[in-house]
Amino acid sequence: MTIKKLQDIEVLDGGEGTKIRQIFQPHNTLNGIRYSISHSELKPGKKSKLHKMKTSEVYYILEGEGNLQIDDAIFKVLKDHAIYIPPHSKQCIENTGKNELKFLCIVDPAWKLEDETVLD
Repeated sequence: MTIKKLQDIEVLDGGEGTKIRQIFQPHNTLNGIRYSISHSELKPGKKSKLHKMKTSEVYYILEGEGNLQIDDAIFKVLKDHAIYIPPHSKQCIENTGKNELKFLCIVDPAWKLEDETVLD
């Protein structure tokens, strides 16, 4: 069994105002899982880079509000919303609120750099 405290996980800079913490990945669970789960925080007024993933993703909104673009559609997302993002979809998320937007991102199979294409 592995227990992690969010505050003890290294923060990665997403480059556009996003702080990302990789909670679980196959490499840090002795390959006990095939998916990855991360915690992200996006500052007010900031937007992630438009990108595509070869894999499916699920976002779970913990706090805040924003707009999530999936291909040509834009969806308003709020606390406790869970959103499925199909593989190969153009996507980005924007914080439209006054506080940080916090969300979990579950990627299956696990996130790998070579599976992501940044479009802007």
